[in-house]
Amino acid sequence: MRLDKYVSFLLMLMLPFVAAGQVPRAADFDVLIQNGMVYDGTGRAPRRVDIAIKGDRIVAIGNLARARARNVVDANGLAVAPGFINMLSWSTESLIADGRSQGEIRQGVTTQIMGEGWSMGPLNERLKKQVVAEQDDIKFDVEWTTLAEYLKYLERRGVSQNVASFVGATTIRQYVLGDADVQPTPAQLQQMRELVQQAMEEGALGVGSSLIYAPAFYARTEELIELCKVAARYKGKYISHLRSEGNEWVQAVEELIRISREAGLPAEIYHIKAAGRQNWDKVDKVIAMINAARRAGLKITADMYMYTAGSTGLNASLPPWTMDGGYEALFKRLEDPALRKQIAAEVRTPSNKWENLYLAAGSPDRVLLVGFKSEKLKPLTGKTLDEVAKMRGQDPIETIMDLIVEDRSRVGTVYFLMAEENLKKELRQPWVSLGSDGASMAPEGVFLKSSTHPRAYGNFARLLGKYVREEKVISLTEAVRRLTGLPATNLGLDRRGFLKTGLFADVVVFDPATIADRATFENPHQFAVGVKHVFVNGVHVLKDGEHTGAKPGRALWGPGKIR
Repeated sequence: MRLDKYVSFLLMLMLPFVAAGQVPRAADFDVLIQNGMVYDGTGRAPRRVDIAIKGDRIVAIGNLARARARNVVDANGLAVAPGFINMLSWSTESLIADGRSQGEIRQGVTTQIMGEGWSMGPLNERLKKQVVAEQDDIKFDVEWTTLAEYLKYLERRGVSQNVASFVGATTIRQYVLGDADVQPTPAQLQQMRELVQQAMEEGALGVGSSLIYAPAFYARTEELIELCKVAARYKGKYISHLRSEGNEWVQAVEELIRISREAGLPAEIYHIKAAGRQNWDKVDKVIAMINAARRAGLKITADMYMYTAGSTGLNASLPPWTMDGGYEALFKRLEDPALRKQIAAEVRTPSNKWENLYLAAGSPDRVLLVGFKSEKLKPLTGKTLDEVAKMRGQDPIETIMDLIVEDRSRVGTVYFLMAEENLKKELRQPWVSLGSDGASMAPEGVFLKSSTHPRAYGNFARLLGKYVREEKVISLTEAVRRLTGLPATNLGLDRRGFLKTGLFADVVVFDPATIADRATFENPHQFAVGVKHVFVNGVHVLKDGEHTGAKPGRALWGPGKIR
């Protein structure tokens, strides 16, 4: 072709663009999300604007109809929000098995927060051996020592979500004192403080506790205050599974408020709830206590999950003294006929001295068995304690003790404990965010060896489907704030939780008309529906509802990290 004819040919190609006032150019952005209703995480009314991403950041928000991008997402009819934050994740091991985290990515969760009492560091050799010994379906080598090393280990292996963690008060106690019911000497308490200091300087979010479980149960309030004083120096937070969510719930909330006041740091209640029918009427008093503390200047908050059943071990039905010395000591006590008789008597007797989840459930048919280590016992998965006791011709409490001994584990268990009306009262509080209290998994591979609580697959979608769209307990705008801006602000996460220029591009695009949970107690291994696209650090992780295989997640650090 002659040169003059070639130039004429190029001009003909350009005419449509010139007429439109545009000139062909390279893409302005990596990603352009257009035509969506944008909920920015602040609680302000949504706007129909476009969002542009370049690299790992949001770089423009507004009318970007003339902009170009390599990846254009049409969000017409959809909601666009910051990536959701899971305030209570137990994906510490599931992310090692499968870093895709499909159960939560498909709900729009882009950041997981860990550390409810137990954290994956700091570990000494004794604790490393304990971690390996207590593994069930998921097996792994412990290739880290500190909490920060664990988070970097996940990042290096590849995870689809961001991860951060509190340092566990239980882990700190076990590191120094083991599993015994003892109190630290001044020298031991100083060692515990130093471990917290190291964790905070390396980026822990604060101190997390779970006080109904031994050995955390053995810690006095003063011990927790001392650990929290260290966290406070690094702008950390205290977050706690309270010493009681039942008979002593009010007193347990008072303890948390005292720790916040005396240690001088914000405090959050894990999975706020009134456990046991006899305690359901305490919810108004507890909410009033928290609001009074907040008016007095204390930063008290809470998180919750959207179900009336909790999940923990079957050993949570036994008095805490049975765990003095750890699991092997527990198994020996349960094999001693005289001690078994004593333990059974205590389980049957109502008490304010410890949290008895067997009695809180109300009856053995409200106790569902979901996780066994032993292949021999796995056929019992999904049956109630009542069913198994009848199969064995046993009293339910004897069955509890036998199953723990036979499985050589805590035995994963779901307890039906709470009232639906209380759940809604708690959700209406503006200081309540969301946490699944579960592990993110998928209906495949190793995860199918056990059952689970449906919250692992449905907690966040259930909020937006059942409680926002269907029952209108809170608005969609407010729900997005609870899932994003509120927890990000509470935790002090750097440039996360909002849709603003300059912030990291964690973004979820979902259909408010169809988002819903599908997991049930009978069949929990089912993905939620309604989330169309998820971006983590600017990378497309969920595209048209399907996982892309991308793993751009990063370890996130608390505000006290020494850079």
